[in-house]
Amino acid sequence: MMISTDTLISITEANQNFSKVARLVDEKGAAVIMKNNAPKYIVIEFNKIPENAEVADKAAVSLAKQLISDKK
Repeated sequence: MMISTDTLISITEANQNFSKVARLVDEKGAAVIMKNNAPKYIVIEFNKIPENAEVADKAAVSLAKQLISDKK
C-alpha cells in the first residue's frame, strides 16, 4: 500500500485534534495515524469499506450501516 506523506498524522495530534483527521479523510480519502514513527492505524470513510472485507464484529458493522441509512 502506498502511503502519501500528506495523509500522515501523529497519534498525539490525532488524539488532540480528531477533526483534523476527519478533514484529511474527507480531502485525501484516508488518514494514516503514526505511533512511534511507524504507520499504526488507517482511517477511511465507512462507505469505502469493501462489501467482502472481513470484520471482527459483523453485528457492529450491520448496526452502523443501519444508523447511517436512517440518517439519509
